[in-house]
Amino acid sequence: MSWFFLAALIALSVFAIVLYNGLVKKRQMVEEGWSGIDVQLKRRANLIPNLVETVKGYASHEKEALEAVTSMRAQVSAVPKDDVAGRAKAEGELSHALGRLFAVAEAYPDLKASQNFSDLHNSLDEIENAIQMARRYYNGAVRNLNVAVESFPSNLIANQFKFEKAEYFEIEDEADRAVPKVQF
Repeated sequence: MSWFFLAALIALSVFAIVLYNGLVKKRQMVEEGWSGIDVQLKRRANLIPNLVETVKGYASHEKEALEAVTSMRAQVSAVPKDDVAGRAKAEGELSHALGRLFAVAEAYPDLKASQNFSDLHNSLDEIENAIQMARRYYNGAVRNLNVAVESFPSNLIANQFKFEKAEYFEIEDEADRAVPKVQF
């Protein structure tokens, strides 16, 4: 009988260790995903001054759009690295400012024809795609961690060792989620 209890205790201990290690792995994947997003956002932030200077050379009287991008870039830099919701909100506002900047660029055929502007625009498109891929990875890792933190029996280990749910990196602006209206 004592062998049975010893075997059950060992099996339970091994099971708890496996659950704990699985939670640690999931938490590390969330951190890795956030790091990937952060790298792509920094790449975009580093590209913005070149883009602003290029547009400024052609459209110097479009001061409002240029200042909006510069201001939003500064606000994004001020958000703490681990503030997922704040960073998502600031990055969404920066994306809107960049959209307005590109709308201004549409009014200047010489600017649109500029190879420098075209290269910067293409680089920004690549970075935006990389941000989307990094965001999908991060949100998948967050989902896996959150399911493990809330599911039985791993929630027992998660509660004991203070594993917490992570925040998704989501679009805050409802207008970004709306289906665009297309008319012919």
